[in-house]
Amino acid sequence: MIRVEHINKTFQVARRNSGISEAFKALFHKEYECVKALDDISFTIDEGEMVGYIGPNGAGKSSTIKILSGILTPDSGSCQINGRTPWKERIAHVRDIGVVFGQRSQLWWDVPVIDSFELLRDIYSIPMKKFKENLDELVTLLNLEEIIKTPARQLSLGQRMRCEIGASLIHSPKILFLDEPTIGLDAVSKIAVRNFILDMNKRHKTTVILTTHDMQDIEALTRRIILIGKGKILMDGDLESMKKGSSVDEVVVELYKKYEI
Repeated sequence: MIRVEHINKTFQVARRNSGISEAFKALFHKEYECVKALDDISFTIDEGEMVGYIGPNGAGKSSTIKILSGILTPDSGSCQINGRTPWKERIAHVRDIGVVFGQRSQLWWDVPVIDSFELLRDIYSIPMKKFKENLDELVTLLNLEEIIKTPARQLSLGQRMRCEIGASLIHSPKILFLDEPTIGLDAVSKIAVRNFILDMNKRHKTTVILTTHDMQDIEALTRRIILIGKGKILMDGDLESMKKGSSVDEVVVELYKKYEI
């Protein structure tokens, strides 16, 4: 389903000292520092698998998700998802994936949520019958009936995140990338989102890659975790075998200490 081999990605970041004179110098001569976001990462994920992709801030999680979704092009390495290279076959690739970025919205801010769904139907060329089936299922499972006619800007964070997940799944993707999907949600909303993701995985064998700092999300949704730090894959294994009576938070803290990240 997903095969990543020896992916590397480097960014150039502008640097300068503080002060007006330094700012003036930077107008004519900028100094850059190369930051290696991803350093020779490789892994495979099977169809229907739910994987936690964890690591500290700046570890390379979001960069990986952006490469897998076709937003970024790596400097080197290969990636095959359903037989396609994401950044080379974007149009065909996006029909098979759904992406939820917890801090970014794909809903149109000033129009009712249903209008955003209708526009996505046109973008993905979803047959009307299939669209109605998917919409009915998502409205029921995500409890959207009372809010689907409300503009996105008038929704609470929890309501908007449920709609964001619905928007990502309206075209029946085979793979779902979740980047901090429960950030800022209250306990009730988090449980509702987790239960829905588990149900979708069970019903449709949707492959899920979850990046989050919320270890309760990891424990509730995944059985396998991939640990990334400083752009490198440090560990890939079964969560239950690592716990051995400890909480998932304690396991992650110990992993961070072990790999000095």
